[in-house]
Amino acid sequence: MNKSAFFLSIILILFVSCQPKSTTVTDEDNSRPNILFIIADDISRTSMGAYGCNYIKTPNFDRIANEGVLFTNAYVTNPKCAPARASLLTGRYSWQLEEAANHQPVVPPKWKFYPDLLEASGYNIGFTGKGWGPGKYYGEHNPAGWEYNEIKLEPPYSGISDKDYVANFDSFLDKNTEAKPFCFWFGTHEAHRSFEKDSYKKVNADLSKVEVPEFYPDNELIRGDLADYGIEVEYHDMLIGKALESLETRGLLDNTLVVVTSDHGMPFPRIKGQIYEEGFHVAFAARWKDKIKAGRVVTDYINFPDVAPTFLEVAGVEKDAQITGKSFLDVLLSEELGRIDTSRNFAVLGKERHDLGRMDGDQHSVGYPARAIRTDKYFYVHNYKPNRWPAGDPEFNYMNCDGSPTKTYLTELGENSIDYEYYLSAFGKRPADALYDINKDPDCVNNLADLPEYKDIVDELSARMIKVLTEQKDPRVLGNGDVFDFYPHRDDPRIQKLYKDKYYNMWDKFYEKYGEHSVPLPPEN
Repeated sequence: MNKSAFFLSIILILFVSCQPKSTTVTDEDNSRPNILFIIADDISRTSMGAYGCNYIKTPNFDRIANEGVLFTNAYVTNPKCAPARASLLTGRYSWQLEEAANHQPVVPPKWKFYPDLLEASGYNIGFTGKGWGPGKYYGEHNPAGWEYNEIKLEPPYSGISDKDYVANFDSFLDKNTEAKPFCFWFGTHEAHRSFEKDSYKKVNADLSKVEVPEFYPDNELIRGDLADYGIEVEYHDMLIGKALESLETRGLLDNTLVVVTSDHGMPFPRIKGQIYEEGFHVAFAARWKDKIKAGRVVTDYINFPDVAPTFLEVAGVEKDAQITGKSFLDVLLSEELGRIDTSRNFAVLGKERHDLGRMDGDQHSVGYPARAIRTDKYFYVHNYKPNRWPAGDPEFNYMNCDGSPTKTYLTELGENSIDYEYYLSAFGKRPADALYDINKDPDCVNNLADLPEYKDIVDELSARMIKVLTEQKDPRVLGNGDVFDFYPHRDDPRIQKLYKDKYYNMWDKFYEKYGEHSVPLPPEN
């Protein structure tokens, strides 16, 4: 090689090495980490040992927290299954999802899901148990990935699913013969209702150790219901351990980001589906050997829309323009404790229509719209329709609350009962505004909003919340919020004819007032 050719080669090498790395990764690149996302159905943060629960044992969740990072301020945008999971999968806040802001919706095909983006970049994707749902969707597979639910087992309790989550996960891993990185959604059905009544007696659980929230009366029936719930939480936790074993035996655990959380709080009155702290505040822990420093506890506020961009950044995939959440990979990889990103000091939350059976004049099956903001000290709520019943109308048995012994006990209380205040707290109508000092009143039972000394705080939090929601183009704050009441519900009798006849004429009267509906109905699946 002559001297000119030598120097030209050096210049070319330096030029190439200085170019920014592409986020496009080929199928042959197997250096990227795997992602195992474990999500419970209806399990509260306060049920985990790592957060201080004493009567339910969760050694495997606690292991993830001890070997990785525990988030103390993780929130879902909407405390019901379908909208919470849609928010997580799309990286968008629930009020930005049109139909998918509601429970049991028809999901617009315009939204992209992070598993599909990962698959397009070379990942194998799949899910077992419960993926996105309930509702209807477009596409070849559930938004959570390709389904692995064929293998069944004999459940230990009648309330436990017969899906063999671990065997199905093993099947997925064994089919991953191309050595591609994978992203797997491990979605247990536990602790969704119903539970096997008195299942706690089979393990001789001590009811005296059960922790009863302040908004319930303390009696044996409710303690027993909470103990039965604990059985399902412990089953879910056992599955976390089994999933980790599946990775360990294959030598995959160290290069796998493992994240464990739940879609919202437990299926009890005043929690699941309701606009209180316990419904939104979820457990969240992550482990990634040699990447996440073990034993860290962080107080940064993260929300479900932040998960999708985080997973994409972990995989080296460019964030899609539709995503409005913010990656927290910097928080995961930091070695610091406490508040890492000082801008993550609050969460904005909300809900729209969850279930049928709520009337407002001649309007049928409307929602209970509300928005909230959570800071380090306060939980502020604005209910947009305080004339409506928050958990559903009494005539329809409060349909936005799962059936349970606790629900039955509370709804059958008479006005002269010493426990009647607990019925009102769980099912009664609520004021337009509520403010709770979350440090002194974590169960949100003492509303401070009407006290003169808190007026400035209410005004400040309300303005801050509205500013964020306006920036996010929330229809509810922009004056078009009633559109959420008219989006199709999967089981609405008015919708069944539409699925059958494949036309949309009955919605024409709503188009003129609320704008054209975003999608036609999909075929039945």
